[in-house]
Amino acid sequence: MPLTFPTPSAARDDLDGLLLLGGQPTVENLVAAYSQGIFPWPVDGWPLAWFCPPRRGILRLARLHVGRSLARAQRQSPWRISFDTAFGQVMRACQAQPRPGQAGTWITPQLVRGYEALHAAGYAHSVEVWEDNTLVGGLYGVAVRGVFAGESMFHCQPNASKLAVLALAEHLRARGASFFDIQQLTPHMAVLGSEEVSRDEFLALLAAEQGVGRQLF
Repeated sequence: MPLTFPTPSAARDDLDGLLLLGGQPTVENLVAAYSQGIFPWPVDGWPLAWFCPPRRGILRLARLHVGRSLARAQRQSPWRISFDTAFGQVMRACQAQPRPGQAGTWITPQLVRGYEALHAAGYAHSVEVWEDNTLVGGLYGVAVRGVFAGESMFHCQPNASKLAVLALAEHLRARGASFFDIQQLTPHMAVLGSEEVSRDEFLALLAAEQGVGRQLF
């Protein structure tokens, strides 16, 4: 049975924006969630948890910052970048990526199955960075109603995930997007010019972007 989500403004600030517990990451539920600015985030010992946090990380494409060393790495990179050619491989590499301060990963087998179904339905997408035929970096996320939400990234070589972000930013900007959702601001993304906004500001940006009706992929 499909989930009915509470309005995001009802999210619990004291629980990082928790809105709902339960349900499955089906295509129908994931599309309904992302269209409202909600995403699943498994918590140990809980049913599947759905959040719309009080503070939201975004990258405004007009404010993308590319430092000198990253610009040089982009110009000189021998790597090949592709889109949507190895979604499952990217997601599993993100799942296996060590995270400082984390004992495991939030990318559960249940979520892998759910997002792979979402990819097959045309809503989830990946960016791949290749060294010959070896995947050395990438990211994946969800595009619903003209807004892209980044989920996770990984790298096996320095700057590989950042080059994936730059490729994604160029792709989205060429299609008229003004920002993409990164959910949580991290030092890795802050270097690229990402910022944190309130839930209300994020939801206003989301509604404005959705109103244009862009096709991102």
